[in-house]
Amino acid sequence: MALGCITLFSLTGCAVGPDFVRPDAPEVGTYDRQEPSRDSYPGKTGPSRFDEGVGPAANWWRSFNSKQIDSVVTRGLAENPGLQAAQANLRQSQENLRAGSGIFYPQISATFGQSRGNSSSTPAGVTRTGTIFNLSTLSATVSYSLDLFGGQRRAVEGLGAQVDQQRAQILGTYMMVTGNMVNTCIAIAAYRAEIDELEQLIAIEKEQLSIAEKQYRAGLTAYSSVLSIQGQLSSLEATIPPVRQKMSQAEHLLATLVGKTPAEWQTPDLRLSEISRPEHLPLSLPSELVRQRPDILAAEAQLHAANAAVGASTAAMFPSFTLSGSYGRSSTVLKGLVDGENTFWGIGANITEPLLNGGTLNAKRRSAIYSRDQSRALYRQTVLAAFAQVADLIRAIEHDTELLQAESRAIDDARLSLDLVQANYKAGSVSYVPVILADIQYRQAKIGYLQAQARQLQDTTALYVALGGGWQHDQEARKKAGL
Repeated sequence: MALGCITLFSLTGCAVGPDFVRPDAPEVGTYDRQEPSRDSYPGKTGPSRFDEGVGPAANWWRSFNSKQIDSVVTRGLAENPGLQAAQANLRQSQENLRAGSGIFYPQISATFGQSRGNSSSTPAGVTRTGTIFNLSTLSATVSYSLDLFGGQRRAVEGLGAQVDQQRAQILGTYMMVTGNMVNTCIAIAAYRAEIDELEQLIAIEKEQLSIAEKQYRAGLTAYSSVLSIQGQLSSLEATIPPVRQKMSQAEHLLATLVGKTPAEWQTPDLRLSEISRPEHLPLSLPSELVRQRPDILAAEAQLHAANAAVGASTAAMFPSFTLSGSYGRSSTVLKGLVDGENTFWGIGANITEPLLNGGTLNAKRRSAIYSRDQSRALYRQTVLAAFAQVADLIRAIEHDTELLQAESRAIDDARLSLDLVQANYKAGSVSYVPVILADIQYRQAKIGYLQAQARQLQDTTALYVALGGGWQHDQEARKKAGL
């Protein structure tokens, strides 16, 4: 009866140590003091806006309406080594959890042994030959640890938290890989567009240089004018190699992200003009961000594991109970193992109580408490950094819009100036040189606009990732994370 009561208590008793409680979300309704502008992000087909309370959708990169980007991301998610490593880490932690959970079941082992020896029954002072014999033994042992104070349960709870942490890290890797691939695609497209404009600028400068040389030979201008244009042309030509180098680096990075070497990878024909800006931008509520952003979830799981370690170290200070039983047969001849007369058995219960350990157990418990305090502080730091990042990106997108609008006005003004100069040239009132100069200003304005457009698209990508990347609605992401 007493044994049954102890067993029942071990199955239903409460584990010592604090139970884990999820940290509360910050009690704020916005990411900073200034409300985001709802019409601050003009797109090609109409005004776009922040949709507050709406998280990123699954496969958010498709909102850019680029088949090339979608193809790159799809391929990269299937072959990215970093994502594969994260999946292996998850499977490892899951197996560790299964191994740890085995403590809740009886441990059964069987042993078969044979030995040969010599026993001596010689009385003191008398010489007699010993007896050589064979001994065969077959036995089974059953043991069960009574987890009365929940130490094992806390240990398994910690292993479960580690599985949650690995899941969150997979989601984080998934989001970072997708974000990096989209950003790199945008960068490649922007570099190509910039190189195209620079090459057209160089062609215009060469035309201007040709005209200046003809005017010099005709005695209409000084040679200093030719040298000035030649210097401008050389400076302009010097700007192309760094841009080409950046594009090469971006292409090599994209190859790495999709799990290929640069020699194996053929970069798709990405064009900035074929990448659309989303008409609606998600903006999750702050209270939702802490439940959907992978790095916050990973920090929460780490805090959970540290909290469970406090309980496990507390339980180690209490007695431990083990039930055991054995049954077997032994005989000097192998066939004697089937003889019931050679049976042996035993049952027992062990209680181990730590008495003196030099303060080791107390120190380990205090260490676990400090580790939990550290994890709590790191969790708080992760949340604060996440909120600041989202706030930064909201403002960045708004400022990108202001810059893009200014660059758009600069293009319109340069285009109008070019049209007027061309009209005057056709009317014969000006020479061709002002036309070339106006065209150069127009091309330079276009380069500024392209750079602002790429920055805005990349900040938009960063916002999707900062809000958690929509993994809750992404079946592929949930599958990879084992959800």
